[in-house]
Amino acid sequence: MSNSADPVPVRAFEVDRLRVRVYADRPSMGLAAARHLARALREAGGAAGGAGTGTGGAGIGMVFASAPSQVEVLAALTRESDVPWPAVTAFHLDEYVGLDDTHPRSFARFLREHVVEKVPLAAVHYLSTQGADLEEAAQRYGERLRRVGLAVGCIGVGENGHIAFNEPNDTDFRDPRQVRVIELDLRSRQQQVNEGLFASVDEVPTHALTLTVPAILAARTLACVVPGENKAAAVARMLAGPIAPDSPASALRAHPSATLFLDREAAALLPA
Repeated sequence: MSNSADPVPVRAFEVDRLRVRVYADRPSMGLAAARHLARALREAGGAAGGAGTGTGGAGIGMVFASAPSQVEVLAALTRESDVPWPAVTAFHLDEYVGLDDTHPRSFARFLREHVVEKVPLAAVHYLSTQGADLEEAAQRYGERLRRVGLAVGCIGVGENGHIAFNEPNDTDFRDPRQVRVIELDLRSRQQQVNEGLFASVDEVPTHALTLTVPAILAARTLACVVPGENKAAAVARMLAGPIAPDSPASALRAHPSATLFLDREAAALLPA
């Protein structure tokens, strides 16, 4: 475990069941979220004698977002001590259609570089979009998720309010699937350009495989990590509006154990 104290939020409140914590800057936000996730992983390991959660009998299932917004939390999390990584089975939230796992912008590559190569995991399951039958690939991945079960999730929110690639008004909060094929909203594609990941919108893939909202919400503990002023409008919508598919991130407000970690910039449009 870490010897230093957890960062202290500058604001702390709840919206419905969602705990909201605002931190002074990205490093303190990332560290606080990492400490929260590390505790959840230790508890999941301890609940089953270090072997797993008991949900699927295949270790501690954890799903990771792959985006620049997650760099601080993943760097801090992989430095935490006494985390039962050898019992953790890793999944990732989404993957572009048409990019193989060696492409510099593939989410599988991001997960490898920021997590897999840094800690000794039990197993890693990557979303593959290289086969001809994407629906079959989605079903297979969903079956793996069900077998393992998700104890912990580390996710973010897009500029348009998506979680994973569940886009506004193309999201079903009761979707029976675990994984689906989705056409990306133009705002999601533009976000990738805004973050310097692609040179133009035309270079950003148009489709992806994504975990559905019910699959994400099945995790026992969720940490949603959202830094930056470009996310402030989405954060305000997810907290102030109704829980509805036009703001997929609003679904987190109904989760029994979810925490939203923000920096000051992402919280800039929230009422005082």
